Amino acid sequence: MPDAVSDGLFDLPAKPETTDHNVGASPGSPLAVRMRPASLDEVVGQDHLLVPGSPLRRLVEGSGLASAILYGPPGSGKTTLAALISQATSRRFEAMSALSAGVKEVRAVIEHARRALLSGEQTVLFIDEVHRFSKTQQDALLSAVENRVVLLVAATTENPSFSVVAPLLSRSLILQLRPLTTDDIREVVLRAIDDPRGLAGQVEVAPAAVDLLVRLAAGDARRALTALEVASEAVGASDQEGRQVVSVETIEQSLDKAAVRYDRDGDQHYDVVSAFIKSVRGSDVDAALHYLARMLVAGEDPRFIARRLMILASEDIGLADPTALQVAVAAAQTVALIGMPEAQLTLAHATVHLATAPKSNAVTTALGAAMSDIRSGKAGLVPAHLRDGHYSGAAALGNAQGYKYSHNDPDGVVAQQYPPDQLIGVDYYQPTARGAERDIVGRLDRLRAIIRKKRG
Repeated sequence: MPDAVSDGLFDLPAKPETTDHNVGASPGSPLAVRMRPASLDEVVGQDHLLVPGSPLRRLVEGSGLASAILYGPPGSGKTTLAALISQATSRRFEAMSALSAGVKEVRAVIEHARRALLSGEQTVLFIDEVHRFSKTQQDALLSAVENRVVLLVAATTENPSFSVVAPLLSRSLILQLRPLTTDDIREVVLRAIDDPRGLAGQVEVAPAAVDLLVRLAAGDARRALTALEVASEAVGASDQEGRQVVSVETIEQSLDKAAVRYDRDGDQHYDVVSAFIKSVRGSDVDAALHYLARMLVAGEDPRFIARRLMILASEDIGLADPTALQVAVAAAQTVALIGMPEAQLTLAHATVHLATAPKSNAVTTALGAAMSDIRSGKAGLVPAHLRDGHYSGAAALGNAQGYKYSHNDPDGVVAQQYPPDQLIGVDYYQPTARGAERDIVGRLDRLRAIIRKKRG
């Protein structure tokens, strides 16, 4: 079977049928592979799922029979837990990656599992990145899961409610792994420094350097260990006491930047974008710049960001700052004309402008109220004097008769009926007292008074 391609805490071993999952971790293996937890005692950050008697603990201990979908961020331990489940009792273990396996491969594994079951041997089928399986591929698993031909353990970084078919969800336990905390990452790093499987104490890591590794990890233990390994290989000459010390400078020189955990096709994409928009709407310019930077570093399409800013300019600012939409449109045009990386400054310019602008959703609520009335049947006839009079026979129908041309009035505003009869006196637009809308309030009151003035 194809090797699993993992974004979990550690990769599966090269030979998944091996009962001891650290046997395959040779001294030349990556540090993250060598430090793969060999027991539940070494698993960090998922205590809520591993309490005595819990479904996941029963699976790992070999007594659980329910299939499970492990849902959590990269580096939280999904693949590690699958490896621990695989070594429980005498179960066979098959690993597949949704990136490389198709329906044919799925059916072949199920057929092998069916034959093994005749001999009393149950198969644990681990599928990494199950959210990348098509509906047809997921459907191919249903019968085998329901009849327990295989014990399915699937891993996904995306919310399974959106990415896994309902029949498979109903046949599986959904176990959500929590992101690793800074304390969890610190424990993993310190263990790797001293453990014989890791650096075996041959390299000393300064406390400030440990802090930096924890920060760079962004909750991903594998990333922390990878960074530690690169830095330990790049460490310079020994200090006065003969020790090799990994310093902050060593790490900074070894790594260009901390990779950003951000799936452009998954729910993390929508979470970050949502936080970005809500931060701009909430006038937190610093948080808005953080989420903007997060999207830019992760390679988000700048046109997508520009489109969201244009929407926000009308939806959340409106006439409180009439220049907001102009800035957003200009930013979008700049993105299209010059592209990245220069356009990132323009997006920052627009983000700062919109975040610090006075806010009003008066335009949004006004349109919403008007559309609600239309949907409820409050349309009515267009007043006769407003109807089109530019065709033969229009005058005979009374169209455009009695219409008052606004520019003939010294003030440019005249009293006459504009809405249908049943909407006379309805006020949709209610400007706020914020920003430029403050000036509109008094002017609008005067306009409405003139337009709606009754004349004998």
